Amino acid sequence: MEAAVVSALMTNIVARLFAVLEKRYDQLSALHDDIDSMKAELHLIAGAMEDQLSQKGHTRAVERISMTVMRELAFDIEDCLDRFLPCAACGEEAGSIGDPVYFVDEIQKLKKRLEGAHQQKTNYGVKGGQQQDSQDRQGHPIASHDADTFEEHHHHHVGIEKPKQEVVDLLEVEGEKLMVISIVGFGGSGKTALTKAVYHCPQVRRKFLRRAWVVASKHKDDAKGLLTAILQQLLPSEAPAVLPTQQVPQLQQHIIHHLQARSTRCLIVIDDMEHQHWKAIEPIIYVETLSRILVTTTIHSVANKCSSVGGYIYNMRTLSKEDSKVLLKKKVSLLGGSSPDLEDGSAAIVDKCDGHPLALVSVANHLLGESELTGKFCKDTSSCLGSHMDKNTHGDFTKLRQVLVNNYSSLSGGLKTCLLYTSLFPNDRPVSRKTLTRRWLAEGYIDGDLEAADKNFKELIDRNIIQSIDESNDGKAKTCKPHGIMNQFMLHKSMSCNFITSFGDKNRRRFRHLVIENHTNDTTSGMDHVAVPTSRSHNRLHNLVDSLKGKFANINTFTNTGLVSKQLRPRSLTVFGGAGEAVSDLTSCELLRVLDLKECVGLNEEHLRYIYKLLHLKYLTLGSSVSNLSVELERLHCLETLDVGKTQIVTLPVEVINLPHLAHLFGKIKLNKISTKNCKKFMQGKSNLQTLAGVVVDNNSRFPELMVHMKKLTKIKLWCEITSTDTNYTILSEAIHRFVQAGMGNPVGYRSLSLHMNDCSKDLLHRHQVDNTTATSKKPVCVSSLKLQGSLSQFPQFVMSLRGLKELCLTSTNLTRDDLSTLYTLKRLVYLKLVEVHLAGDLHINLGNFRSLQRLRLAVQESRLPTIKQGALLSHLVSLQLLCKDLLGPSDHLQMKSFGRLQEISLDSMVSKETIELWENEARMHPKRPRILLLKRVGPAGKYVANDQGSLELPMPCGCSDRCCKADQGSPEA
Repeated sequence: MEAAVVSALMTNIVARLFAVLEKRYDQLSALHDDIDSMKAELHLIAGAMEDQLSQKGHTRAVERISMTVMRELAFDIEDCLDRFLPCAACGEEAGSIGDPVYFVDEIQKLKKRLEGAHQQKTNYGVKGGQQQDSQDRQGHPIASHDADTFEEHHHHHVGIEKPKQEVVDLLEVEGEKLMVISIVGFGGSGKTALTKAVYHCPQVRRKFLRRAWVVASKHKDDAKGLLTAILQQLLPSEAPAVLPTQQVPQLQQHIIHHLQARSTRCLIVIDDMEHQHWKAIEPIIYVETLSRILVTTTIHSVANKCSSVGGYIYNMRTLSKEDSKVLLKKKVSLLGGSSPDLEDGSAAIVDKCDGHPLALVSVANHLLGESELTGKFCKDTSSCLGSHMDKNTHGDFTKLRQVLVNNYSSLSGGLKTCLLYTSLFPNDRPVSRKTLTRRWLAEGYIDGDLEAADKNFKELIDRNIIQSIDESNDGKAKTCKPHGIMNQFMLHKSMSCNFITSFGDKNRRRFRHLVIENHTNDTTSGMDHVAVPTSRSHNRLHNLVDSLKGKFANINTFTNTGLVSKQLRPRSLTVFGGAGEAVSDLTSCELLRVLDLKECVGLNEEHLRYIYKLLHLKYLTLGSSVSNLSVELERLHCLETLDVGKTQIVTLPVEVINLPHLAHLFGKIKLNKISTKNCKKFMQGKSNLQTLAGVVVDNNSRFPELMVHMKKLTKIKLWCEITSTDTNYTILSEAIHRFVQAGMGNPVGYRSLSLHMNDCSKDLLHRHQVDNTTATSKKPVCVSSLKLQGSLSQFPQFVMSLRGLKELCLTSTNLTRDDLSTLYTLKRLVYLKLVEVHLAGDLHINLGNFRSLQRLRLAVQESRLPTIKQGALLSHLVSLQLLCKDLLGPSDHLQMKSFGRLQEISLDSMVSKETIELWENEARMHPKRPRILLLKRVGPAGKYVANDQGSLELPMPCGCSDRCCKADQGSPEA
């Protein structure tokens, strides 16, 4: 695994290095041969490290030292690049690279170090290495079902009865077509244990007289073997005679023919299924039969495919704290209630294991080896859990380690680094998807744009390695976090590989990413969610590395050149809570690309006085204690993302939004007076802003003039505090019109407009006349999202020209039923949100209305529901949110059976228990058994956020992901 970490980091650094140097070839032509040589060598070494992942066994000490040396070399190469080329994207705009001769000399030294490291690997016999224990002899990852089987025999079925009954109930749902129930969850969460409990349940055995259980991971790329294994159990007497000569299509038809025979109902279990198995079973799922298939998988997209035809997806839930305690007590009898000391210790273990059954079993087995168990020992075990999982490869944590390493090793190099990066965030602090993806880009861990970063994020969600917490209007994850036990393991690996550490670590200069948590003068504080690896063996390894480095011919570390003295080498600094004096001199981290102070308290302008010296900074976010930013900020040439949404900043220097690379600006700010010089820059259309969320426009604002010239703008949020008599009222109206029209030539792209209007600006949108070209064109205007908040005198007719509109949010607009009836012409509308609008009982949805609608959110004061007439089939609706504390049960106004694909129903958490029961019963009678979610109102604005009670945990319908209650928190990124 160490090889994978180093390889992932080096591959990224190498690619970036040579892409930049090749651009500078004319200026650095003397380096041409050296560049080619280094490029080949580094790619070979990175490849050799990756090869170590395909083998089994444990790395030798010399191999670990070699990997550490290579990591340090990769870091030094990156340091060299950043110091001499402050802004690679700008070329000459960023200034000279310094002394080219000195730069050539440094590159040559690095080249010699690389050659020496390669030679030392040969001298010490560092080759492909021993095989990693995460792989089998054929190089395939060990399947997670092994861990689930281990868990089944050891966790005494704690918390399994309710899930078992839910799955059994799904098996008994009547239907003439084959139903596939997919059980999906993170490795070690108990999928196989649950499935076996269902499989051996007497109720199921009586209903399904023929049954088959196959482990798909034992048939890698072997469709014939998988199908044969199924038939051998369904038809044990016929199998030996007919199967050996049949090919895949014949085996598929044989299974189909048998399932269609109504004399006997069959139950087929396919355990640990992956993408490569899909084609083998695809023809089977369309069969008309009373038989059933149970599938377990760690991959959501696999579950979606399998259950796409009238099936269900059942998402594994982690154990509650109470069930976790019960499991520990059953495994370790000494953890009874008689000792408060042991209760405290067990509570620490429960928190760290985060409801993961296999983790709890592993820790329990470890505790059994202690003759005199104490609360302190339990707490020590908890704080060092990452180390136990990493080092205890043949003991109590073996199976757990296999699951975690398998999840990590199955990822590509870039995704591995992205996953490691998530361990920067404590597990009790879910992180925004947009924060994470933008930070990946700023760090250079993603080769591409936000779309590419979102693709990587989606893959981690799909593989169940990180879990969605809240969702945006479009159904994408809004916030997320890794599974608790995965977070612990990744954090330990990150710290062991000099990737992440606490600011209090004495060796912090060696690390790439620093985290401060409630820092004090005590150097051991900070990052308290994991133990800092300062063991004797850890220090011994560093001493060995330093000794080995000294033996390399012509290998002087970059530090020895004099370019780095006491300055730190991190690329990111993230602060949670108080930072103390740790941020008193941010310039000591001169190579920072990411500075995240959003959750930092006690920060002031003095701390930020010299922030403009961080010339490499690409991502900057500030917290609530900041009230002012200096105009010097315009010197942050490389800045790409600036988030001041949590600050007290009212006015922002206009020079900031003219930064050449600034693409995303979040907050609620006014722009100060604009000089003629700056105005001319904007008139030339040089602004690079893509997201501006947002700007306050009053009667003194000149922003409307600038907005017209922001050619790259795709998302804008405006607070309109102007009247129709203001001079810039017409200009703003025209700027909005141009923003909307700018998408005409590109109907595929995404554009978002959000307007908060006061009583004096409620007619702002009525100044637009509907453009006949816009209204009749076959190509829709490219505005995908429109959000309007504030009273409107009438519904803006220009909205009807937005034929490509997919998301519409109306908040406190006070529109009438007749106004809203015009929405039905928006045929592509996917999400509709109506908040605090008096429409309950007056909104009639008829046949043919909202043919594309997938998500409907109604937050109203009345308890009556809108009328959805019989036959008005909202066939694509998956999410229905009815947020009213006085809501009663479903009535004749709303026919839930009209929503054929409904997956979830959200209610106000203040509704009565009787109301919850009514909706729960209605959901149970629905063909898809949608999940009931509870949301609560918080804050003066009455925003709805996730309730602690969460879901009522009904069985999941097809296609849903493992998500908690929605939250509409009104963040700058929302």
